[in-house]
Amino acid sequence: MFTGLVESLGRVVEAVPEPPGLRLVVDAGQVAGDASLGDSICTNGCCLSVVRIDGPRLAFELGPETLARTTLGGLKPGAPVNLERSLRLSDRLGGHLVTGHVDGMGRLASRVQEGDWVTCRFAAPPHLLAQMASKGSVAIDGVSLTLVDVTPTEFSVALIPHTLAHTTLGSLAVGDGVNLETDLVFKYVDRWLAARQPS
Repeated sequence: MFTGLVESLGRVVEAVPEPPGLRLVVDAGQVAGDASLGDSICTNGCCLSVVRIDGPRLAFELGPETLARTTLGGLKPGAPVNLERSLRLSDRLGGHLVTGHVDGMGRLASRVQEGDWVTCRFAAPPHLLAQMASKGSVAIDGVSLTLVDVTPTEFSVALIPHTLAHTTLGSLAVGDGVNLETDLVFKYVDRWLAARQPS
């Protein structure tokens, strides 16, 4: 479990095909300092298990499901990634409950600069938009954000200068893909309501 508060930006060192999956090696900097084999690290919103440690470099194995459901398969050496270590039960929950289980992908539809802030509008699949509400929470590439508005085809968020400077969201360009995780509580309520509908 994670908070959606990015600890640091890592950088992809290698993306090596290992059919049917992929081995991703990331220079994780300070996040690698106390990492152990098997630890969960949220990487651009996706919970990955550490399979090898080489100094500041952490290696992860990505399976077919991860490659199909996330943008991680398209990462190239040098690409920045958002990193967060798993939440301790004694930690403050400054963001919202993020599982690191990506629900699907969205795409940046527009980006509007407003002073030091940026408002981003993302296109997303209808089934994910149905689990979003204005002033609710969403994780975009592992970053906990508050939804501004939600339409049948898109949603928007406002990014503060700190988020722009310290996460990958600051360098997103229109058309770029992102990993999305909807709010955990909303997801279970949606599932409960669907199960109560007569077949």
